[in-house]
Amino acid sequence: MPDLLLASTNGVGYDTVDVAACTEAGILVVNQAGGNREAVAEHALGMLLALSKRIPETNLAMRREHPVNRVAFIGHDVFGKIIGIIGLGNVGSRIAELCRGLFAMPVVAYDPYLTAAECEKRGAEKVGLDDLLRRSDYVSINCPLTAETRGMIAAPQFALMRRDAFLISTARGHIHDEAALADALRDKRLAGAGLDVWATEPPRLDHPLLAFDNVLVSPHTAGVTKETRFNMGKIAAEQVLAAIDGKPVARKVNPQVWPAYVLRFTRQFGFAPQE
Repeated sequence: MPDLLLASTNGVGYDTVDVAACTEAGILVVNQAGGNREAVAEHALGMLLALSKRIPETNLAMRREHPVNRVAFIGHDVFGKIIGIIGLGNVGSRIAELCRGLFAMPVVAYDPYLTAAECEKRGAEKVGLDDLLRRSDYVSINCPLTAETRGMIAAPQFALMRRDAFLISTARGHIHDEAALADALRDKRLAGAGLDVWATEPPRLDHPLLAFDNVLVSPHTAGVTKETRFNMGKIAAEQVLAAIDGKPVARKVNPQVWPAYVLRFTRQFGFAPQE
């Protein structure tokens, strides 16, 4: 496709696009960042609450045995606990806002692309990854899958987390090491996990992580709501139409391609696009 100018992802994540190859070819890549902000943040918070109150475990226990020893399922209050957010973008900042406002939770964040002042503006204290893992009662992964983040949370990182801490990921599979997470849960080095994303989707029924009652799972549905699907489609259509008309597009994944893109666009349409 020698005349291809624009690649628009179907959602926020852009790991399905070879961004480097597009950049080299002068192709602008855009996504729908922010379109699923509310849905994914609510899903992450729902997992956080359910795990803290041990709702998945008691739900299973009441279907398996009678009577249920409720003392065996003592949970935790969320109020005042520390949440660590990896990736303080659209979703991460909304999670921070919800946790601070609803439950007075201190928020620490690891995001190498934001300054401390920018993190503070988004309601979080900027910290290093190791510090976040050591301090947090809940660790929420909300960064994109890139070469930098692939395998970022593995055995050494799980070893830093508190034994009563929970991992929640509504981002992408491959960011956390599934085998290492299963080992940490098996050795009771973590209290539990909430997983919406997987290395292979859907995971097979005999996946090791599905054997744990303290692992709450969903099939990459955090952003699958009627409202979000509408938002995503609307944003995608608006961005493609704007690009074709030579108007500014807001959600550039590879902004460094712009000079080459302008030259190619101008050759095809006879006028330069607006940045």
